[in-house]
Amino acid sequence: LQSNLDGQNYQDFYIVDLMTGEKKTLFSNFYLPGYSSYPRGSSDGTKLIYGYDGNYYSYDIATGEETNLTGSLPVSFVDVEDDHNVKKPLHGSLGWSSDSQYVLLNDGWDIWQVPVTAKGKAVNLTQNGKSDQIRYQYRFSLDPEEKGINLSKPLYIRTYGEWTKKSGIARINTSKKGLEPGAEFLIWEDASIGSLRKAENAEVYFFSKETFNTPTQIFSADASLSSPTKVTENAPNVEDYAWSAGTRLVDYVSDKGAKLQGALFLPANYVEGEKYPTVVYYYEKLSQTRHNWSNPGYSGTGWSPSVYTSNGFAVFIPDIVYTMDDPGMSAVWCVIPGVKAAIETGVIDPDNIGIHGHSWGGYQTSFLITQTDMFKAAAAGAPLTNMISMYDLIYWNSGGGNMSIFEASQGRFTGAPWENWESYERNSPVYHVKNVNTPLLLLHNDKDGAVDFTQGIEYYSALRRLKKPVIMVQYKGENHGLGKLENRKDYSVRMMEFFDHHLKGAEAPDWMSTGIDKIDLDEHLEKRAF
Repeated sequence: LQSNLDGQNYQDFYIVDLMTGEKKTLFSNFYLPGYSSYPRGSSDGTKLIYGYDGNYYSYDIATGEETNLTGSLPVSFVDVEDDHNVKKPLHGSLGWSSDSQYVLLNDGWDIWQVPVTAKGKAVNLTQNGKSDQIRYQYRFSLDPEEKGINLSKPLYIRTYGEWTKKSGIARINTSKKGLEPGAEFLIWEDASIGSLRKAENAEVYFFSKETFNTPTQIFSADASLSSPTKVTENAPNVEDYAWSAGTRLVDYVSDKGAKLQGALFLPANYVEGEKYPTVVYYYEKLSQTRHNWSNPGYSGTGWSPSVYTSNGFAVFIPDIVYTMDDPGMSAVWCVIPGVKAAIETGVIDPDNIGIHGHSWGGYQTSFLITQTDMFKAAAAGAPLTNMISMYDLIYWNSGGGNMSIFEASQGRFTGAPWENWESYERNSPVYHVKNVNTPLLLLHNDKDGAVDFTQGIEYYSALRRLKKPVIMVQYKGENHGLGKLENRKDYSVRMMEFFDHHLKGAEAPDWMSTGIDKIDLDEHLEKRAF
């Protein structure tokens, strides 16, 4: 109950002798700041590793001895970039070595080999992560039957450039005596690299590669991953379509001094020096998607960046970081400076900028248009609009309450509304609705099990009461996103028509300009289906 109320996770843990059934308490009311903190058994079953109070600890099950593994190391394993209401969340553990003598830990940049006994010292296996702003993110498990990490074999690690958005695969040879610590970069490209696997009985490796305008393909190679051979031909007719002409990274600083980036996707057939209508899209941090392939289909939210770039729009995706008790204002402090920096590239037409988000992004869209007239049009899908009334509603998809969403998850509030009324009110779009001048396309489905339908109704009704420019779209029986293909298509096309009208000056279709009478709705939908 308490975890569902405030999201703070406390659990009891016991050690049970499977031969006798004897049970002893390991932890009582143990605070878990994240998944990485959970106790995990060693390969031989004699020890545990777990995390609390900003450190990792090992525990000898036979003796009951606990050892702080990280307290004396010259680096912190606390995820200081986690901006949720969680105390000292830890970066992830990669797991135990197969001989149960070491654990591999990630400090957010580098990977450390840490002994769990008094013998030996911790070694930074990768060395240059923090200095070169490269994240050694996780290890590829190449043997599905492995029992722990075999340090006598090379480790293959996924790498990511924090400010370049490059990615790749690095190899660490921990078994070679006298070898200086460090990673050998096998692949390092302006692309999204991942999914490394190995054939069961041969030294043949497979990995995936994609870019914003090249669909995901699978490549094979030897252990060095050099001279890879493409073995798939996904989307063979990809050349028949117009794709983004390229991407750019936009560096900017938030109004609170945070160093951030955004990914700017150029429209197809981009001409240097011309300015283009632009749709801004976001969801917390998404600049890392710069090299992600986007299937230009009909998504459950109506959004596909490829569809917009192929139709002459630029797309800008800025990052947002959060200040506690100000989730809405955090978007203002991050998105507006990001858009201003993107305008300086000369790509964006500052008079024709739209904004779109869904769910949490829908909330921030609904809030941003109460704080600025920068955007000529906005589309918000399934938005939270009243943080106070939403707090006490039910998350129908699970049956639980919404409280923990606000106190320990995306809401990022410290306490409930009655303890923090001003913050909840300050960050609720519905309480600033009189400031809205931006035309809004609002989607909210009647069976939304994540953000209650009443949230959309509150905002829509308030906007209508003030005679603000708003259109609300509802697909009966649909949940938080659109499931039926015909509904996905319908909403995707309507949103494109909405932005075409407001950002390109296209004539408004009848459903926007005059509306469709209920008696004519079935015929209207049938015609649009084709």
